[in-house]
Amino acid sequence: MKKSKLLFITAVLALLCSELFAKGDTYIYDYWGQMEKSPDVYRVSSVLYADDLSLEIGMKKPDSLFAYGNNIYIVDTGNSRIIELIYNYNKTVSLSRVIDHFNTDNDSGIINTFNEPHDLFINEEGYFFIADTMNNRVVKLDSELNYVATFSAPDDPNYDKEKSFLPLKVVADSKGRTYILAQNVNKGFLKYEYDGSFSGFYGASEVVYNLTDYLWKKFSTRAQREQMESFVPTEYSNACMDKEGFIFAVTHTFDPWDLLSDKAKPVRRLNALGDDILVKNSENLPVGDLEYNNAAGIKGPSQFMDVTVLDNEVYIVIDSARGRLFGYNNQGYLLFAFGGRGNIDGYFRSPSSLEHIGKDLFVLDDMNASLTIFTPTEYGSLIYEATELYAEGKYNESADAWSKVLVQNGNYDLAYIGLGKASFRQSNYKQAMDYFRLKRDKRDYSKAFQYYRKEWIERNIGKVVIILLILIIVPFIIRKIKAFKKELMSL
Repeated sequence: MKKSKLLFITAVLALLCSELFAKGDTYIYDYWGQMEKSPDVYRVSSVLYADDLSLEIGMKKPDSLFAYGNNIYIVDTGNSRIIELIYNYNKTVSLSRVIDHFNTDNDSGIINTFNEPHDLFINEEGYFFIADTMNNRVVKLDSELNYVATFSAPDDPNYDKEKSFLPLKVVADSKGRTYILAQNVNKGFLKYEYDGSFSGFYGASEVVYNLTDYLWKKFSTRAQREQMESFVPTEYSNACMDKEGFIFAVTHTFDPWDLLSDKAKPVRRLNALGDDILVKNSENLPVGDLEYNNAAGIKGPSQFMDVTVLDNEVYIVIDSARGRLFGYNNQGYLLFAFGGRGNIDGYFRSPSSLEHIGKDLFVLDDMNASLTIFTPTEYGSLIYEATELYAEGKYNESADAWSKVLVQNGNYDLAYIGLGKASFRQSNYKQAMDYFRLKRDKRDYSKAFQYYRKEWIERNIGKVVIILLILIIVPFIIRKIKAFKKELMSL
C-alpha cells in the first residue's frame, strides 16, 4: 500500500513539473481533445537517398515498402524494379540486390519483367506477391524468384470487365489466400484462394454519400440521375497484416463529418468475415489529428496513407496530408504523434509508405525519393516497455515503467490509466479509482468501483450486520419498554 501511495505522489508531482520536459514536435491529446506537447518518442536515425544506397540509377516515384526479417524492400515504381536492402545490427542500411525480373521457363510466354509495380508482400513461407500494376497482374514467386502463379482480373459477373485490372496493393495470409486492392474497384479487396481462383470481395466499406447529393438525386429526372455518379463504397488506400493474421486497412475517402460518429473508420482491423473488429476504448477515436486548420493549402482531417503493426499490437498510421505519424495501442489509445510536411529530417513532402523492423520505423517519401529511419528514444522505449509488461501480466514492473514515463511527461494520460490498470490487477481498487478519476476514465473507474464496493462489503460485512441488528433490535426494545411502562401506568 505504501508503494501505491508513493506512485500516486510521484504522478502528481510529475504532473506539476511536466512542462519542463516537453520538447520537439511530438504531441498527444488529452481527455478534452486538446493538443499537449510531449517528449520525443522517436528520433531520426538517418535519411537515405539513392547515393546512400549505392544505386547507380536514382529512385523514381517509389511507392511501397515491405519488411521481411532484416530485409527492407522498396518498390521503385517509376523504374519498374524492386530494391532489396539489408538493415544491419548497427542501424545502417546496405544494398543487397536490385530485382527487375524473375525466372520463368523459356517457352512459357510469360513476361518476366515488371511494368510500374506498386506493392510487394512476402508471406511466412517466403513467397513473393508483387502487384505488377501496368502488366495487369499480381505475380507469385518463390524465395528464389522463380515464377509460381499469376492473379489476374476475376471472371465474375460482379467485376466490371470494361475496366482495366490495375492491382495496387496486395497481402496474403498464412492459409495462402491472397487479397488485392485494385484501382476502380469499390467493393473492398479482391479475394483469391490458394489455387488462384477468385472467391469474391472482402471487407467492402459501407456506402458513404453526402445528404445534399442524395436529396438532389432523389428529386432529379432520370436523365439527370444517369449523368450523376453512383453511390459506391469507399476504397482502401493501403493494408498490412498483423501477427495474428488479421488485416489492418486504412482509407482516406470519407465525409469528414462521419469521423465524429465513427462511420468513417479511417483505420480498421478486419476479421475472417471482413468485419471491422478494431477496439476503440479511448474517449478519442483513432482518426489522427483531432483539431486542425486549413493552413498552407492543407485542408480537412488526417488522410491515412499506410499502416504498420508492431509485435506488441501497437499500430502506427501515417497521414499523407500533413506528414504525421500516429501510434495507437491495441485499445485505441493514442501513444504519440509526430512529424510534419517539409524538407528537414523527420519531415516529408509526400509520404507514400510505412514499415517497421522491431520498433524501428521506416518511411518512404515518393517525392523526395528518400527513406527515413526512426528509432525510439529512451522515453519511447519506456512507453513500449510499460505497455508490453502489462500485456505479459507483470503489473508491478509495468507500474514502475509508467512511473518513469510520468517523470518525463506528467501530462501523459495513458500513464495514469496504465498505473490504474496495474493497481486494479494488483487488487488495489481504491488506488486504481484514484488514478482513473484523475484522468476521467469513466469506464475503468466504474469497474474499479464495482470491485472496491464488493471488497468493502466483504471486509465489513460483520460490522454491517451488527449495525443492522442494532438498528432493528434497539428500536424494538425501546418500543417494548415504552409499552411496558405504559401498561404499568395504566394499572
